[in-house]
Amino acid sequence: MPEDAWITDHARAMPGEKKDSVHGAVELANSGGVRHQYGIHSAVGGDHDAPNPGDYLCAALAACLHSTLRMVAKRLGVTILNSEVMATAQVDVRGALMVDSSVPVGFQRLHCDVSLEVPDDTGQRTLNTLMASAEHSCVVFQTLQSGTKVTTDWCIGQMS
Repeated sequence: MPEDAWITDHARAMPGEKKDSVHGAVELANSGGVRHQYGIHSAVGGDHDAPNPGDYLCAALAACLHSTLRMVAKRLGVTILNSEVMATAQVDVRGALMVDSSVPVGFQRLHCDVSLEVPDDTGQRTLNTLMASAEHSCVVFQTLQSGTKVTTDWCIGQMS
């Protein structure tokens, strides 16, 4: 049934070990309560002493494309001898810092470098299908390319 195809992923952020505005922790779904520390990049006032949210975005993209590549290869019967995905994101932070209103807030460039080793007898047509199918079926890749709407609910508690 179509409704059985829906899954929900989640993560939550909270104050980390350091109780300041440039550090925190994230707890990912299915992590058994393990919290990963994050910090804010020095370009926007942080200490740049821990992975920042952009690093986590790159990690999500790299992990999704890498696993999708391997699953598609298995389905196509392609042997992968070795593989690696490096995701990079670039942002001009002037928009986020409200220094220049003409600069959009958000990453302006995302790029993946995929290194793939396959047996010599793997045909080019098969490789083309593998590459196109991996990009097409990668949920994070497609989400970032299409620009999914994000909504927010705020629950404000006030103390006197």
